Amino acid sequence: MTSTNHEPPQGAAPSDATNAVLKPSEPVPQGSREVRGVDFNDFAQRAITVEELMRAYAGMGFQATAVGEAVRIINGMRTWKHPETGEGTTIFLGYTSNLISSGLREILRYLVQHKFVSAIVTTAGGVEEDFIKCLAPTYLGAFSTPGAGLRAKGMNRIGNLVVPNSNYCAFEDWVVPILDKMLEEQEASKKTEEPLHWTPSKVIHRLGKEINDERSVYYWAWKNDIPVFCPALTDGSLGDMLFFHTFKSSPEQLRIDIVEDIRKINSLAMKAKRAGMIILGGGVVKHHIANACLMRNGAESAVYINTANEFDGSDAGARPDEAVSWGKIKADGDSVKVYAEATVVFPLIVAATFASVQGQAG
Repeated sequence: MTSTNHEPPQGAAPSDATNAVLKPSEPVPQGSREVRGVDFNDFAQRAITVEELMRAYAGMGFQATAVGEAVRIINGMRTWKHPETGEGTTIFLGYTSNLISSGLREILRYLVQHKFVSAIVTTAGGVEEDFIKCLAPTYLGAFSTPGAGLRAKGMNRIGNLVVPNSNYCAFEDWVVPILDKMLEEQEASKKTEEPLHWTPSKVIHRLGKEINDERSVYYWAWKNDIPVFCPALTDGSLGDMLFFHTFKSSPEQLRIDIVEDIRKINSLAMKAKRAGMIILGGGVVKHHIANACLMRNGAESAVYINTANEFDGSDAGARPDEAVSWGKIKADGDSVKVYAEATVVFPLIVAATFASVQGQAG
């Protein structure tokens, strides 16, 4: 039998290995961007600006590139004008309650104060925690603080934030007389030609007026006539207050109509010359905005920021492309999902967009 020698010639690497490792490349597509991050040597003589940092993020890869894309897309929302009417983008802002509990509240208030957004969707906690902060502070704590010990002390933990139970007592003392007055107005209106139908957005509008505090997101929403939608208004302390109020006010009760609000938000989307979505977190706030944009066959632009993944099929974790399949983002729309916790990245994004010199001018 003849033996076959598979050894390469002296001084040569195995051809199979070299062919596998050194496989020839196809030409890189034209316009491909080189990976490059910020070089702080370029800023030896002056401090780097947030806008410059975000431009550098776009070329860094991973989630830094997603953050850079978010800045670009939001600047597109902010600056677009309809060529005939001059109308701007109708920007829907959505966020979950924990973000109002956090220090991101001040940034959200800034956006509403300066009319940078057209409408808001949030949860019950995203409404009440804003008012509660006007009455008493939320404090920094620790993620590791045991819940049983906090419960014994009448303290409530939101991640590494702590809210004393007394804050909710103060909220009850403030809100119940307003609910009493709203019920009186509702009952009195039955004798008129235009009965009053409360909706979640009308309730929030009224509370924003009553709080009369410039620290409040919803004070500015009331002042600037920016609608705030909360389809799950009863899912929180405000729901507790409404529940207790039904016993106090029996037999008549405060009635809150969600159908009028779904017509209102859907109509707002349908009338928009261009629609943009900025959604922090997931759940009902994410879907409620996206579904409104379905009524106009999709938004032109969207920025999602959350930490959820898509592998459980949740809407919270879904990437923008899934919304395209439903007609909630246009097939040719401009969108990005940033996989990050919003308090880390959203301040940077706002600093490079709405709060920049260009943003102030816009």
